[in-house]
Amino acid sequence: MSLVEVPDVARTARVDLPSDATAVIVVDMQNDFAHPEGALYGEDARTALPVIAGLVERAHSAGVPVVFTQDWHEADDPEFAIWGPHARADTWGARIVDELAPHPEDLRVTKLRYDAFYGTSLDHRLRLRGVRHVVIVGTVANICVLHTAGSAALRFYDVVVPEDGVAALTPFDKASTLRQVSFLYNGRVTTGAGVRFD
Repeated sequence: MSLVEVPDVARTARVDLPSDATAVIVVDMQNDFAHPEGALYGEDARTALPVIAGLVERAHSAGVPVVFTQDWHEADDPEFAIWGPHARADTWGARIVDELAPHPEDLRVTKLRYDAFYGTSLDHRLRLRGVRHVVIVGTVANICVLHTAGSAALRFYDVVVPEDGVAALTPFDKASTLRQVSFLYNGRVTTGAGVRFD
């Protein structure tokens, strides 16, 4: 078997974004994915957690809306055939991890599938706030983060992904996600510290 190399990913050291037209979308940082006792825990989510927390804190200080997406499944969800039971509606596993406890003014979007725009009010709620730029962080990189980033780009949002604020199951998954975001969706890849709100 030959090795597959991911092409270079374009990175931007600093991304300046207007506070009045930007939102931070935190994807699925829920107990089942980001807590060691979660059903589908990924260790990398704990690594991304401080970066996400810092970005959320700066967003709050700048008046930038923060959106928390939550995977949200009923007991008979067909997705369980793929991943097993997880993020069941109104359970501990579906709650946002304590370290990122949403503020009362934060938006919450429950979703049935990988894409946070699919079948939800997310696009409508962002447009009501005049959002044109989205900073996307969370887990899992090549699943819910990538599908949400792609869906945002296809709706003509400017997509920014801080790579240290995104968790993956494998290094390849993360690298291929960043490649897709930058190459296919014309998004910008940076770091948590590289995101600045004006």
